[in-house]
Amino acid sequence: MLPLKVEVPGEGYHAGLISCQVACPVHTDARGYVRAIAEGRFEEAYLIARGPNPFASICGRICGAPCEAACRRGKVPRVDDDGHFVAVDRPVAIRALKRFACEQAGPESGCAPPDLIASVANFAGAVSMQLEEMTGLMRASVDGRIQKGDGQRVAIIGAGPAGLSAAHDLALLGFRPVVYETEPVAAGMLAVGVPAYRLPREVIQREVAVIEALGVEIRCGFTVGKDISFQELRATHAAVIIAVGAKASRGLGLPGENGPRVHGGVDLLRAVALGEHTDIGREVVVIGGGNVAYDVARTVVRQIAYDTARTAARLSKTARVVLTSLEGLEEMPADTLEILEGDEEGVHRENGWGPLAIERGTNGLPVGVRFRRCLRVYDENRRFAPVYDDADVQTIPCDTVLLAVGQAPALSFLEAGGGDVEMIRPGWPKSDPSTLATTASGVFVAGDLAHGTRLLIDAVASGKKAARSVYQYLTGRTLRSEITSTHAVLDRYRRERGYESLRRQAVPVREPAERMDHPDVPVELGYDAALAMKEASRCLDCGVTPVFDGSRCVLCGGCADVCPTQCLKLVSLASLEFDVALDGGIDVEDDSAILKDEERCIRCALCAMRCPVEAISMERAVTQTNWRSE
Repeated sequence: MLPLKVEVPGEGYHAGLISCQVACPVHTDARGYVRAIAEGRFEEAYLIARGPNPFASICGRICGAPCEAACRRGKVPRVDDDGHFVAVDRPVAIRALKRFACEQAGPESGCAPPDLIASVANFAGAVSMQLEEMTGLMRASVDGRIQKGDGQRVAIIGAGPAGLSAAHDLALLGFRPVVYETEPVAAGMLAVGVPAYRLPREVIQREVAVIEALGVEIRCGFTVGKDISFQELRATHAAVIIAVGAKASRGLGLPGENGPRVHGGVDLLRAVALGEHTDIGREVVVIGGGNVAYDVARTVVRQIAYDTARTAARLSKTARVVLTSLEGLEEMPADTLEILEGDEEGVHRENGWGPLAIERGTNGLPVGVRFRRCLRVYDENRRFAPVYDDADVQTIPCDTVLLAVGQAPALSFLEAGGGDVEMIRPGWPKSDPSTLATTASGVFVAGDLAHGTRLLIDAVASGKKAARSVYQYLTGRTLRSEITSTHAVLDRYRRERGYESLRRQAVPVREPAERMDHPDVPVELGYDAALAMKEASRCLDCGVTPVFDGSRCVLCGGCADVCPTQCLKLVSLASLEFDVALDGGIDVEDDSAILKDEERCIRCALCAMRCPVEAISMERAVTQTNWRSE
């Protein structure tokens, strides 16, 4: 029998088990605020969530939640009464719990921006179990451990999440950030690309107000390249961050694509958000299978329902919105919840079809879109390589076509004064991935321009990175973090009764009919306190782990016997292959080891309670980050 390969825990191992925090681009201590909610400490939960993330309230509503994808609760196997595997559990609803915490003590709760800033700054660094970014940095700036800038003006083009995150941190670091936004409102695609039924505008305004309270100046309705040249912007500011995002709709180059009633999906969302008129008929085809396509389709459904109710229209034909995607249902990139809610609201799905042409009538308006069957979207290496059946063709009747197949940045303003900004391909500047500096002196990028179109939280992380690079560029000093890790023994550690058997608590939502009453009515209602605490109690608290003292262990096997998930096992050292060299005093042939399967351990502490010689203790991995400049 081949030896079993095992990993011997080293320094930092247990902190790395907090998978939700590791997965978060800004290293938010999700475990920390979830456990705080479970114990009723709602204000502390908000402060933990807000520390590294200036968009905590917005993320609580629309974040793609990579933390949930990594949550270890979603990997714990469920077994029946006979011990047979049934399925894996579902992750903790971390995003919804963040929203709950923000509603209790964040800007939505009515807390004035100066008071909120003071609370976050005073709290930052106080909870020592965080491996965060800006929490410690904020505290360091307050304590004077960071030598701040001299108030130089830094221009930021784009008031989206990347640009405003950069501005937020630059203000803390002693600079005067000025944000230039072409739209009449701040927050970029959050305000003009995300429908209000997902993200209420008041939440955006309150979040932005906190950033402005730090001293950030935001100039809306100000277009670089029109109201000021890029060359002049560089001449009047010490540094420039380009964070315009990918806001321009991409076309497909289909026959019949150019003409009336064929629009880009994000253009439609922008028009609706700003109250502008868009020529939309009553039979709409949306081409695309991602979240933006669903935002577009669900927005059109609402607009049609609202307009019909408002005008008491008597229509000869029933309005219809059809969403078509290359991918089958299982492969669609849209979130499962988007698909389910779209189905509830009347969005018709046509999966596995690729567009061939937009057919137009004698009046020049669309009358249908011709599609062919898509047999496969990706090849065996998961590269985009669609295969079609040209014999299987259908035409979907319509009078409007909306394309939601991706976006690209618009950088025409670089034509005057940006000639030294090299491009890796048209519209995408070349930048250093570690500093986000472009080839032009003092010019940096953030957000989509730095890493392509990703999640909101990736844009936040990118903006924060750009801010640190600007700090180094303007001061010549580097921001460095010192991470210290220790273990704290938890006496009489206990968990909530029945937490291991709790199923994920569904987030309350409005009924489909109620959602159609007004285009902006929020779909999600959110948790109340009782539901939030119940869902939060499902968290496995992965920062806590049983630690075994081999000098006390008598190899009774009681810990393995009592383990409800069978994650412990006593074996001979001779049957194992280690990833590190063992101490010379260990007898491989005669000594034994306790194996622990981290994917199964639910931190119930039964092993520690069962041990007759107190060889097992429940301990918390405590990690603290201290920032300084040098």
